[in-house]
Amino acid sequence: MPVVREFRLPDLGEGLTGAEVVRWMVEVGDVIAVDQAVVEVETAKAVVEVPCPYGGVVTARYGEEGEEVAVGAPLVTVAVASEGGLPVAGPSGAGAGAGAAAGAAVAAEPAAGVERPLVGYGVAETAKGGRRRRVGSSAPGAVVMPVAVPVVAPVAAPVAVVPEVPVVVPVISPLVRRLAREQGVDLAALTGSGPDGLIMRADVERAVAAGVAAPVAAAVAAVAPAAAAAASPSAVAAEGVVPLRGLRRAVAEKLSRSHREIPAATCWVDADATGLMALRRQLNAAPGPKVSVLALLARICTVALARFPELNSSVTEDGSGIVRHSAVHLGFAAQGERGLVVPVVRDAQARSTEQLGEELGRLTESARNGSLTLAELTGGTFTLNNYGVFGVDGSTPILNHPEAAMLGVGRIVAKPWVHEGELAVREVTQLSFTFDHRVCDGGTAGGFLRFVADCVEQPGMLLRQL
Repeated sequence: MPVVREFRLPDLGEGLTGAEVVRWMVEVGDVIAVDQAVVEVETAKAVVEVPCPYGGVVTARYGEEGEEVAVGAPLVTVAVASEGGLPVAGPSGAGAGAGAAAGAAVAAEPAAGVERPLVGYGVAETAKGGRRRRVGSSAPGAVVMPVAVPVVAPVAAPVAVVPEVPVVVPVISPLVRRLAREQGVDLAALTGSGPDGLIMRADVERAVAAGVAAPVAAAVAAVAPAAAAAASPSAVAAEGVVPLRGLRRAVAEKLSRSHREIPAATCWVDADATGLMALRRQLNAAPGPKVSVLALLARICTVALARFPELNSSVTEDGSGIVRHSAVHLGFAAQGERGLVVPVVRDAQARSTEQLGEELGRLTESARNGSLTLAELTGGTFTLNNYGVFGVDGSTPILNHPEAAMLGVGRIVAKPWVHEGELAVREVTQLSFTFDHRVCDGGTAGGFLRFVADCVEQPGMLLRQL
């Protein structure tokens, strides 16, 4: 006997509480395979595709594109055949809380434990003995339609009709539903000409030609002018409000927490980057991968942090201690299709300048096409912020909580500069350094920034540190 399995949004990691639906990859009525991706969601960290552990026919989807679904809330329901039915099956030991029923029959199954989690996902906590859901019953935000599923043996006895269960309109195609909605046709009043009484597009078109319109359309037309007239000034003023969702909301929360909890201070200095740019030209004149300015700055940061290790740290959650990090996981600001993100180069201190350049390039490209993973966006211990790409000279950035420091680099531009006692045109940049005043005092922060500036002006100094 075919049954309906309810697949809920799993915990996608990092203790996230929900995700925003970006794009549905299946329609109601589609046949899917086990572990096929059914929806693309945006978490606070990245856009990911979510696979469904059941194979069968999609009978319902929960949540429209742009809506947020909580972890543990239903995503889709799938009609899965039992033994002898369709050649599809969910995971062994299908979980508690799964709904049971298919077509016109209702079959209940006892709970058999906790669902097998998807690969890489945790198991969200759910209440034991969850409610069963019948096909045909509706839930807020769900699109439910009956699906014809082959049954091995005939039904022995008719199933009692439950009066409170609403009648399900026999329509599979979402295009037919949309056409009916746009034309104001009441699908419940139509008799389908398709198999098993399914309502087809031709049925809706005939109803439109005959002038059979749903009373809802007339009601909407009558209420609309009154609603517009009664609109309050506050509602009109709110038309331009853009809700904070997904990455934007996560960034807002993190920056607000950083600004609220961390006593940050910023110092800055101008530096003559002519020597650094000359070194880059020399390196790129040799065969092999090209070295970017960002890669050279990353190398300077790792050397500076080895000299001032207290800045590669973070304060504990309760504020009672400072955690010193042995590895430098270097975050850097990158512009992606979802906005500004901070990918992380793992173990930057153990990479050569050429390896740093390759990894920075790979992560930058992933940021542009929106393919960064959660692991590539978390765990940073220090951030390098190159805001010179925006054509600006300086900034006082907010720290990337819970990190304790961030180096900012402005644009490198030709300016008049006193060099060896004479006025000359040199390539100058402004360096700014923001730090958590709890982990160090101004002397340490100033020493770090001065060392970085010296390496920018005289990159040969790096040889003494390598």
